[in-house]
Amino acid sequence: MSAMLLTGRTRHPSQRRHSLQSHVRRHGRRDPGAPLRRNSGVPGAAGTARHTDWKAFLMFSLFERMVEPFPPRDLTTPPQGGLFRFVWFYAKPVWPLLVATAILTSLISIVEVSLFGFLGQIVDWFSGVSRETFMAENGLTLALMAAVVLVLLPGLVFLEGLVTFQGLAGNFPMRFRWMVHRWMLGHSMGFYQDEFAGRISTKLMQTALAVRETVMKSIDVFLYVVVYFTGIVVLVAAADWKLVLPFAAWVAIYALILWYFIPRLDRVSQSQADARAEMTGRVVDAYANVATVKLFAHTRREADYAQRSMRGFLGTVYGQMRLVNLFYVSLYALNSLLLFAVGALSIWLWHGELVSVGAIAAAIGLVLRINGMSQWIMWEVSALFENIGTIRDGMSTFTLPHAITDRRTAPALVVDRGEIAFENVAFHYGRGDGVLQDFELTVRPGEKVGLVGRSGAGKSTILNLLLRFHDVESGRVLIDGQDIATVKQESLRSQIGMVTQDTSLLHRSIRDNILYGRPDAGEADLLRAIERAEAADFIAELPDIEGRSGLDAEVGERGVKLSGGQRQRIAIARVMLKDAPILLLDEATSALDSEVEAAIAGNLYRLMEGKTVIAVAHRLSTIAALDRLIVLDEGRIVDEGTHSELLDRGGLYAQLWTRQTGGFLLGDPDAGAASTIRAAE
Repeated sequence: MSAMLLTGRTRHPSQRRHSLQSHVRRHGRRDPGAPLRRNSGVPGAAGTARHTDWKAFLMFSLFERMVEPFPPRDLTTPPQGGLFRFVWFYAKPVWPLLVATAILTSLISIVEVSLFGFLGQIVDWFSGVSRETFMAENGLTLALMAAVVLVLLPGLVFLEGLVTFQGLAGNFPMRFRWMVHRWMLGHSMGFYQDEFAGRISTKLMQTALAVRETVMKSIDVFLYVVVYFTGIVVLVAAADWKLVLPFAAWVAIYALILWYFIPRLDRVSQSQADARAEMTGRVVDAYANVATVKLFAHTRREADYAQRSMRGFLGTVYGQMRLVNLFYVSLYALNSLLLFAVGALSIWLWHGELVSVGAIAAAIGLVLRINGMSQWIMWEVSALFENIGTIRDGMSTFTLPHAITDRRTAPALVVDRGEIAFENVAFHYGRGDGVLQDFELTVRPGEKVGLVGRSGAGKSTILNLLLRFHDVESGRVLIDGQDIATVKQESLRSQIGMVTQDTSLLHRSIRDNILYGRPDAGEADLLRAIERAEAADFIAELPDIEGRSGLDAEVGERGVKLSGGQRQRIAIARVMLKDAPILLLDEATSALDSEVEAAIAGNLYRLMEGKTVIAVAHRLSTIAALDRLIVLDEGRIVDEGTHSELLDRGGLYAQLWTRQTGGFLLGDPDAGAASTIRAAE
């Protein structure tokens, strides 16, 4: 059935491996992270297009390469202690481009203000120069100003666009996402158990854009305003210092308006960011668990649950828009007052022959420009503080330190024999008591041990502590005499293979999911693992909506397109491919039907050969043949021994066994264990 993995057609067993290998030779393997290539159908067309693009967009590419969006892998803890420190931590590497943006913004502002001065000069020329001599006297000046308008200003804007759009717009937020994503992957399992996955991912995407907008808008808006108004003061004062008075009064009142509204917009933006994150988390939670929603017929209930968070978010929007409306009206009234004051003062000064017509034209032009610019500033400031609220909301998540960390000098774990030891281990999930207390267990090299007990006895906790998903609160966990708290986490987990009951697959192809166990594995090893996991038949028949099939078919989010048994066989194939010296099985065959379980049992036992194994199962027949069974109750070992020894002692294990077999098996209670052993032989 291996041939069907890629072709989707049934072939005779003798053709299986040959057909699959020939397909591999023809098509090869695609890196899951590599982009799909599009074939134009014209030989050399792709190369020609790339050559043309290279020539056409050389300047764009130059600026696009100025910022490294994916910096090296060394991780630095995000700073705590304030908004500025957090933003600067991510903005500091791109400071040369930010300085360039600031300089270009200043130059553009200066040139734009100077154009109003030139406009006033032209008006004076019109009123005092004859038409016959106008071009002769002012032609050179007009030509220079034409060069400024047609060449210099567009050139500065284009250069600013290169720095902003090519250098920063894409690379800056991507760099933030990359750095934060790597940091978030280092958090413990406990962190992710307390957070919505959708909420975290939404925060990551939104905060990246908010950081970029906050930095760039701060430069664009505030620097532009400062330079622009400085230029206005200089230009107007050159005509008559009295004309500066309305502008100075406008700046003072405008500052008061900002002082009143900005803190209030800031506060409402913070509450809005919290409400948005909660709303997104609830919606994503419903989508991620849609099967449960439909199973219990709670579509209406989930809609109401989401609606409550949407109403909460909408309430923050209403509050924000009320402030924005008052802000807008206040600015409009202030701008109208400025226009009236400058107009009235200009007429009075002109009537007293203190200013020229050109100076009045320049002043009125600047007022109209300020009128439009102040409203632009209003919206930009409103958006700025909305972004600040988003950043603060993201900071509450992204600046949290890792609960489980590696020491800087931590060595890699070396597994020679595979001995596992729990020494006086206490762990309570931070509750103060319960789960494990003074727990002692030693698993000899190559020994196969089963953990048995009621739900909540601590079986899965033991596996999680061995994987260092949590740190023990006291005591030590050792592998070959090495304290796992002192070695690198990745080296620890690379030496352990695990199959769980709740098998979670990545939203990628079946090939990618199985190769996750050992990414550098060859096709022969991949196919062998699939065969041993009894997964070849169903993989061959799997299509997806994109027309892919077999190993290239995608499994959907968390493997939702597969049945529980199919997901578990993929997980078993993955751990078989990994072939780690320590094997953990947590209800590894619970989702398999009896026929598939019997077929795969032999391969599982062969996989266990030469490995240290710890298995957890509520279905006792699946672990009855192991070397030693550890019986747990309330975090303590209450009994241990082989299956037969435990039955003879008549303790908790015998009670559990009788409950499982009494209604289904007649006669010898060892029959279930015997059938499992026969399946493995």
